[in-house]
Amino acid sequence: MCLLLVTCWSSKWRGGFTWDGSALHFNWHPVLMASGSVFLYGNAVVVYQVPFTWKQRKCIWKLVHAGLMLLALLLSILGLCAVFDSHRGLKIRDLSSIHSWVAISAVIMFAFQWISGLAGFLFSCSPLWIRNTLKPVHVWMGKAIVLSLTSYISDINEKLLLSLNINSGEPYNPLPVEVVFAHFLSILIVTFGSVIFGILSINK
Repeated sequence: MCLLLVTCWSSKWRGGFTWDGSALHFNWHPVLMASGSVFLYGNAVVVYQVPFTWKQRKCIWKLVHAGLMLLALLLSILGLCAVFDSHRGLKIRDLSSIHSWVAISAVIMFAFQWISGLAGFLFSCSPLWIRNTLKPVHVWMGKAIVLSLTSYISDINEKLLLSLNINSGEPYNPLPVEVVFAHFLSILIVTFGSVIFGILSINK
């Protein structure tokens, strides 16, 4: 539902998608980030919490977990590329908001998380002491999806304020339909994150 709504928002109110350095190029950013750093990452961190995986071969689910994480990271990086390319084409300064700093921090943490997980857990040759040392850090960093949620919601708010108040001149009060739609999307993102944290809190 989150992916459907963010795609609808970018298509209906923000003009659709291109990859040419224009303002429409930016519209790939929320879709790619929702797909990678929210949806895929959220599902990847709960793979081991799904009951039917508990009695199956762990190596298979390690590969599933690592594959989802890698795909989430690649889509997130592509989402960042969409922003930088769009800013370059429109001559807009990069990294000028809190949102951008939080987003970059989240993606860097995701990258470190994947590399350390690959080295420590996916390779069978990793010494046991390295695995034992990395495990609590790996689990803790896995919960960094909160950075993604924070970044994503701030992105929605920033986009609305800039688009409606600066570009279109449409007043923010009374609330346009687009704002109500985007706020509902934000609530869904928070709900998704809450479900993920709820699943993670279950002791197997």
